[in-house]
Amino acid sequence: MTNNAKIYDSISQFEPLMPEDAGELEDLGLELTQRSANLANELPVATLEGVRELLRIINSYYSNLIEGHNTHPIDVERAMRQDYSKDPAKRDCQIESLIHIDLQQKIETRLNAESELDVTGSEFFRWLHHEFYEQMPESLRWVDGEGVEREWVEGGEFRRRFVAVGKHLPPKPESIASFLERFHAVYDPNKIHGTKKFVAIAAAHHRLLWIHPFPDGNGRVARLFTDAFFKRINLSGYGLWNVSRGFARRSSEYKRLLDAADFHREDDLDGRGNLSNRRLVDFCRFFLKTCIDQTEYMASVLRLNNFLPRLEKYVSQRANGMIVDEFGAAFLPLPPRTASILREVALTGELPRSRVVEIVGMSEKSGRNVLKALLGEGLLTSVTTWHRSAVRLGFPAHAAGHWFPNLFPVTEAEME
Repeated sequence: MTNNAKIYDSISQFEPLMPEDAGELEDLGLELTQRSANLANELPVATLEGVRELLRIINSYYSNLIEGHNTHPIDVERAMRQDYSKDPAKRDCQIESLIHIDLQQKIETRLNAESELDVTGSEFFRWLHHEFYEQMPESLRWVDGEGVEREWVEGGEFRRRFVAVGKHLPPKPESIASFLERFHAVYDPNKIHGTKKFVAIAAAHHRLLWIHPFPDGNGRVARLFTDAFFKRINLSGYGLWNVSRGFARRSSEYKRLLDAADFHREDDLDGRGNLSNRRLVDFCRFFLKTCIDQTEYMASVLRLNNFLPRLEKYVSQRANGMIVDEFGAAFLPLPPRTASILREVALTGELPRSRVVEIVGMSEKSGRNVLKALLGEGLLTSVTTWHRSAVRLGFPAHAAGHWFPNLFPVTEAEME
């Protein structure tokens, strides 16, 4: 048994929960605040709402990718239309992605309806886990442990046995509740002010994984909790970027720094707690810099002088047969004046349907056919459920990968 292979049963072994000497981290938190807030100024509100809807799919894709489940956003969109793969394993992963997207929306609904929702409490973690696993396909509800029988994962139930996560042995099952009480006492956003909240988000992400309260699904719960924490503190611009993409693109470093933050205090200069302050600072720095990287990326792709030319280029490439599907077949050219329609709706946020017909500059019937075609492809979408409502820009995965380069792999071949 290594020095780190120690079973924890006392919350005194949980310190530090907040990094000591965190001035550098608070500076990163301030930078993140400013960069995230600036994202909301790039495009009209209605257009940005479409980006947020796309980002829920992207967040699901990358969070599941970290767990080794590679379900392309196009396959996720198919599942949203009840078009599932005939391959049982692929179908189950599509369902898993839908559950993740649905749960993101449920979190937002609860946060909007419950102003005092406690996102750092054990009941919230149980709710996240329950909502995720109660809908999960049976094949994904079994967990294998080294030297133990397979275990059925019950949604919302804390683990009932010892587990090993690499060299780390998380707290005894009977101690989980007390560790989570301490977690809540330290990370409750109502008790933390200013830029310290961003240090708390970063540290809490690791410390929740360190507790490992559930037999499976802890990584997903931690990332969903992190999303909820950012939303709970009303970080302006959050939802126009997400941290899961950054973690997945630097997966090896993410996992290495998570593991390192499990270490015990290394020497007399490594803080005053049982765990390493130095390694916790390293993880928090990585976490916050990853967040900043994601805001920088989204700022670059949302900037009007970058975004509008990509819309027009996409339409041009469709006309030249340069955009292909996963089977290598070229998408058909788009209707006349599509570039003008997409440009205007991106700039204004919403367009009356009559205005789309005007832009087409043809007969009313032809204009309605163009509108129908763009709605059918998801390039435009209705603002409300009323069949005559105004339209806004849609972000279907087959187009969004070209509009937002490197947001996610455009084709399945790029996912390998």
